[in-house]
Amino acid sequence: MIVITGATGALNGATVDHLLERVPATEISVVARDVSRAQRFADLGIAVRRGDYADPASLPGAFEGADQLLLVSSNDRQADTVALHRNAVEAAVTAGVGRILYTSHQGAASDTPFGPGRSHAATEQLLDESGVPWTSLRNGFYAHSLVMMAGPWRETGVITVPADGPVSWTSREDAAEAAAAIIATNGAYDGPITLTAGAAPTFEDVARTASEVAGRTVRRVVMDADDWIDVQVAAGQPEFVARFMLGMYQAAAGGYFADVDPLLSNLLGREPRTVRDVLDSPAAH
Repeated sequence: MIVITGATGALNGATVDHLLERVPATEISVVARDVSRAQRFADLGIAVRRGDYADPASLPGAFEGADQLLLVSSNDRQADTVALHRNAVEAAVTAGVGRILYTSHQGAASDTPFGPGRSHAATEQLLDESGVPWTSLRNGFYAHSLVMMAGPWRETGVITVPADGPVSWTSREDAAEAAAAIIATNGAYDGPITLTAGAAPTFEDVARTASEVAGRTVRRVVMDADDWIDVQVAAGQPEFVARFMLGMYQAAAGGYFADVDPLLSNLLGREPRTVRDVLDSPAAH
């Protein structure tokens, strides 16, 4: 049995869709905090179970019988995500899960300026100490975020950032497809593995690609970090969110997202989507 958490979200929902191309629906169960949101899976013959990382008592039953369990990482910026993940890992141990797979992030490290990277590193430590075989899917920074982070560059001709560095922008859709392929190998990948696109452009490089896509010059401008925070807050962004995002840029400048790995391409059997694909997509218009 393959048990998938977070299937009502975009990442693991797409993973389930790709798994259905490889295994029967009867071999998959999904776990949701609100089972009514998982009706589309029930309609496909997939068992739907209720489970909530914040409700530890709900988890052992939700994970029961799992030969493989895919845990989605919490995306609640204000929660103690490591504590939530601890609840899930401990429940997996209690339920006798055969292998835990976890949606981590490239650059997971205790010293990264990017807060989620520190949480992912701590969660991987929990997995390592659990005694259960585990696989950590260190996905590259999701490329759809670039549309928001690049701002209205088509109108302004400018991409403004508080720091610059290489980022292996990786399609969430590609990561989901790769996760399904990894699960289907039934344990061929162990420990942390990195899933990235084939290049790690800087924002300067992104601006150059944007220029080619738009047919006009797009410049990258680096602002003072404090000034950048002030601009974000003035535009209506909560300060804690702006500082959260600042950590991403600082981690990029520190090289935490610089490495690329051919594994994603090998799993997909094709080249992953690129930054050009993102900038030329309908979402970027």
